[in-house]
Amino acid sequence: MPTEIADPRYDYALRPPRLPQPVDESMASQPIDTDIRLGMYRKLHLLRQWSKRAHDLFLQNLVKGTTHLSLGQEAVATGFSTAMRPDDYTFATYRGHAHSLSRGMDPGEALAELLGRSNGVLGGKGGSMHLTDVEKGMMGSYAIIGAHLCIANGAAWSAQMRGTDQVAVCFFGDGTTNIGAFHEALNMAKIWSLPVVFVCENNLYMEYTPIDIVTAVPRPAADRAPAYGLDPIVVDGNDPDAVYLTAKAAIDKARSGGGPSLIEAQTYRHGGHSRADPGKYRPAEEIEAWKGRDPIPMYHDRLLTLGTPEETLTGIEREVAGVVDAATEFAKSGPEPGEAELFRNVWADGGAEWRN
Repeated sequence: MPTEIADPRYDYALRPPRLPQPVDESMASQPIDTDIRLGMYRKLHLLRQWSKRAHDLFLQNLVKGTTHLSLGQEAVATGFSTAMRPDDYTFATYRGHAHSLSRGMDPGEALAELLGRSNGVLGGKGGSMHLTDVEKGMMGSYAIIGAHLCIANGAAWSAQMRGTDQVAVCFFGDGTTNIGAFHEALNMAKIWSLPVVFVCENNLYMEYTPIDIVTAVPRPAADRAPAYGLDPIVVDGNDPDAVYLTAKAAIDKARSGGGPSLIEAQTYRHGGHSRADPGKYRPAEEIEAWKGRDPIPMYHDRLLTLGTPEETLTGIEREVAGVVDAATEFAKSGPEPGEAELFRNVWADGGAEWRN
């Protein structure tokens, strides 16, 4: 029989856990307005409670198709959306629920879309992986890895040509950094000095594979930035304040004509890649350590330290719970789309007939 060779590149049980950095306590002293911080606390809870409800509905066999949750990663969407202007553009991956909701997508319409109901934001035809709400600046969730980086460049170029000083912010996972479109988009954005901010949500795993065993550099996004004349920016993706301040600086730079930025936000998903993934390939010590850096209890404690009364925070949590309950009832109340919907919105004119 062949001798088995223990190799931590392939036997994940042999790999040491990759632990998070401790909380940067200096963030508490940053001059961020209290209303902004409370707004971010509300967003964190909306994204968390909504995602948990989506998971519950999936277990009830009500969610159509697969779904990819952002449980544990909410601080990235929260911090960036807070720093953005209403007319800025967001581009996200199939793990786009948090980014959609943080830009103002109606929670009920978003949940109805997952249920495949006609009162969904896309009439039930897009589903979990394609949430889009152009009126809110949410320009789509994209299932093709890396494709939307080049589309974000197009939106940024449009803003540049029209002189609107809008900024495109494009979110993607760590696995995207090994896709050709990532390098093409960075190169073109730099050459044309586009008002775009690229944000890598590095949760350490590209689906089921640790990103470091298939990447030549330790930091998959930040360590590639200098090759395109960009600064290697890394931020604690579980700290809303750190994300907000980093986002604001990059967005302000892009808006003022300073060109693109690439930011690596280090974070961690609490569950598996998707509904079908139990995530057992990750060391238990690693999971527990990252759950100990959960952005919500950390931010709760920070706000208390800064003088926010506990009853204020509790009130926000209860208000959000009511919103999620109402969203659930709205989603369940919607009928499924009829067959006629198959022949609508196939072409840009809203129909299904070839236009000649």
